[in-house]
Amino acid sequence: MTRFLSAIAAICVISLPALAQDISTSDVYACAETSDDAARLACYDSAVGRLKAAEEAGEVTTISRTEVEKVKRESFGFSIPSLPSLALRKSGTPDKELEDITAPVRSVRMDGAGRLRVTLEDGQVWVQTDDRSMRAKDAKEAHIYQAMLGSYKMKLDGRVAFKVRREQ
Repeated sequence: MTRFLSAIAAICVISLPALAQDISTSDVYACAETSDDAARLACYDSAVGRLKAAEEAGEVTTISRTEVEKVKRESFGFSIPSLPSLALRKSGTPDKELEDITAPVRSVRMDGAGRLRVTLEDGQVWVQTDDRSMRAKDAKEAHIYQAMLGSYKMKLDGRVAFKVRREQ
């Protein structure tokens, strides 16, 4: 009998990842449609159990709007095509594209070609791409915004804008 129960337990454990791939919050919400109280409770127990197993197996995770916005901010300037699909597509509210950021500057230095290399406090590194002569050693704040054709511009402490690209 114990061998039989062990075999069933092993089959259940092996099948958990397969179950985990077929669960979403929609399955939990669908239970609300069930009119019979006992059936609705059984539906919730089943759906929540599968969702919990999927989360523990690393197949499912929940992210908040704040976390999505943080990722968008941290990835600003990089092309990450799948990032918009992460953002709250089920809510029915169109997700707002991040068009600019303002951040404190950690350091500004000139590279060998005479172009600025700006490191922000959060570790982002932006490099000047135009030939404009800039001096900004003492800069405290950078404002970076999208320009035409997918390019970016930066203003240091509200001064003249220059073209940049994100390096890191």
